[in-house]
Amino acid sequence: MEIARAASALFVRQGLRATRAEDIAQAAGIAPRTFYRYFATKEEAVAPLYAAGAQRWAEAVRTAPAHLAVPEALEHAVHHTLTPGIGVSAASWEWVRTLIRLADTSPALRKVWAEVCQASETVLGEILVTRSTSTGPRPITPALRFTAAVAGAAVRVAVESWAATSAPPNGPEGPASLALHNLHALRSFDWGGED
Repeated sequence: MEIARAASALFVRQGLRATRAEDIAQAAGIAPRTFYRYFATKEEAVAPLYAAGAQRWAEAVRTAPAHLAVPEALEHAVHHTLTPGIGVSAASWEWVRTLIRLADTSPALRKVWAEVCQASETVLGEILVTRSTSTGPRPITPALRFTAAVAGAAVRVAVESWAATSAPPNGPEGPASLALHNLHALRSFDWGGED
C-alpha cells in the first residue's frame, strides 16, 4: 500500500504525465526493480487504493445487519463508506476526486479503474449470494451477477459524477448523497436476483 500511496501523492502533486515509475519507487523507498516486480506500469500502482475503497464498500454490504434486505444493506454500506469522516476523511476524498479525474484523461489509468470496479462486482456478487439465501451456499447466478453490476454501477457513477464537480464530499452533491439517489431510483429493481 506504501507504493500506491506514493504513486497517488505524486500523481496528485505533479500530474500523471510528469510522474515516472522511478519517481514512485524513490518516493516509496524501493528500487525501481522492486516496483516492477509488483506493477507493470506506473498507473497500476494506484490499483490498491482504488481496490481498498471498493473493498471497504463491499465489506460494509457484507457486515450490514442481517435483517436488512439487499437495498437497505446497500444503503447502509453507502452511509458507512461514502460519508466523509466515517469511511474516509474529507481530505482523502479530494485525493479520490483527483485520481478519478486522472482516470478520465488516461486510458491506462481508466483501465486500472475499470478492472478494479469489475473485480468489486465479482466480490459483491459473492456477498449477495450469502445475503440472499439462508439455505446454504449457492452459485452466483446470472441474475445475481447483474444485481451486483447494477449496485456497483450505482455507486461508481455517483463517485465519478461527484469527482467531475467541485462540490464538497459531504452534503447533497457529495458521493454518498448521489449514490443514495441512484439506489433510490432503482426501487422497483428486483434485488433478490432470482432467475
